[in-house]
Amino acid sequence: MSSVEDHYTSSDLGDRILAALETSGADMGALTIDDLAPVDALHIRGREATVELAQMARLDAEQLVLDAGCGIGGTCRYLAATFGCKVIGVDLTDEHCSVAEMLSARVGLSQLTEFHRGSVLELPFANDHFDLVWTEHTQMNIADKAAFYGELFRVLKPGGGLAFHDIFAGPEGDLHFPVPWATDASISHLIPIEELRTVLGAAGFSQLAWEDKTGASTAFFEGMVGAAPQAIGIHVIMRDAKTKIPNLLRNLKGGRVCVVQAVLKKPS
Repeated sequence: MSSVEDHYTSSDLGDRILAALETSGADMGALTIDDLAPVDALHIRGREATVELAQMARLDAEQLVLDAGCGIGGTCRYLAATFGCKVIGVDLTDEHCSVAEMLSARVGLSQLTEFHRGSVLELPFANDHFDLVWTEHTQMNIADKAAFYGELFRVLKPGGGLAFHDIFAGPEGDLHFPVPWATDASISHLIPIEELRTVLGAAGFSQLAWEDKTGASTAFFEGMVGAAPQAIGIHVIMRDAKTKIPNLLRNLKGGRVCVVQAVLKKPS
């Protein structure tokens, strides 16, 4: 998995984010999750997608939530600030975890968020531990889907939910690389929706809600590619964003990838 961590690791990420925030005009002494939104949601449609998925999952303050593949913690902070729930993030990239802790401290959410460096294939939690497991744009780098979804199932309490927003293989062939999650095919592991449904069912999940977001995702990137450069945005985190984002748009428009949001349940 070291090649995956290498793909996401960059030098001085925290300093670059803070510098971009300052350039954007944010009040550095009173940062909010809204100030961070343009940079800390490393997934398609950013905050909008997170809001939609949270509504689908029916979150509340009593739930203990795991974000599997949390990146720099943007979703963890949004869920904690909005719903008052405790959110624990796990990410393979050590730099992401340290930046996540720093940003949570900056916006006053250290008590409701915590971050652990580790593999989502070997989560450091007991069975039946979380009320909800959340994951966005993580499984694309994981070849063993059965192990991934099986591990998420293991740490969920009976009756708990799995909420995901992810990219899967479309019907139209190989990807144009590089893309945000991979420079080449060596760490890109997309599966078709039909195979995903089989894997989820074999893990033990039952479906509660399912939405295809390919069209909305395409429109999002069409707007991004044509927009004027901003002081703060995904380019602060993503190397070679000028190539990766247009390539992802090509893949979406060409039917090479699709995007799904869903909520599933572990039987009681």
